[in-house]
Amino acid sequence: MKIFLETERLVLRQFTEADTELLFELDSDPEVTRYTKLGDRSGTPTTYDEIKNGFLPKVFRYYQQYQSYGFWAAIEKLSNKFIGWFHFRPGLDSYMGAALYQENDIELGYRLQRKVWGKGYATEGSKALIRKGFLEWEIQQVAASALLENKASIRVMEKVGLKFERNFVYSEYQQKGIKYSLSQDDFYLLEKPRVKKE
Repeated sequence: MKIFLETERLVLRQFTEADTELLFELDSDPEVTRYTKLGDRSGTPTTYDEIKNGFLPKVFRYYQQYQSYGFWAAIEKLSNKFIGWFHFRPGLDSYMGAALYQENDIELGYRLQRKVWGKGYATEGSKALIRKGFLEWEIQQVAASALLENKASIRVMEKVGLKFERNFVYSEYQQKGIKYSLSQDDFYLLEKPRVKKE
């Protein structure tokens, strides 16, 4: 399996079909998906079939289409166990699409097992993707969004340097959301003097 990047405590690798059960277990925790199923507060988990025949084929198409964007399984180095995933993809591919994201927005996101919450993994993985995006791929802007009630994800966005951009409403369900972003110019200002823009 192909490793995409490594941090001090994490390995992000490509998904394979063998990860179906791990993804099913991740999405079977209603607290993990609490803020991801817009309009659905029933706690109904994502089905095994939806993951195998819906989510994973979409992930594999990213690997075929892009070298730099997609979804990656997060592996904790200490235990060598799957703990969730991160994504870094064109914002226009998201659920909200052009209603929220601009053409140059690259959307950052993640989903982690509840047992690793509070360990800083979301921040660690997100920072690594942001740095890789700006330094290696010269992207123009990183963006992320969350439901306004999802305070933990909003804190992560702030910790990794993203700034408030706008409030919005998921119109289909009338749920309030918030968008944060970080431009290439602001990234280099934050990084000084660690890195100089060529």
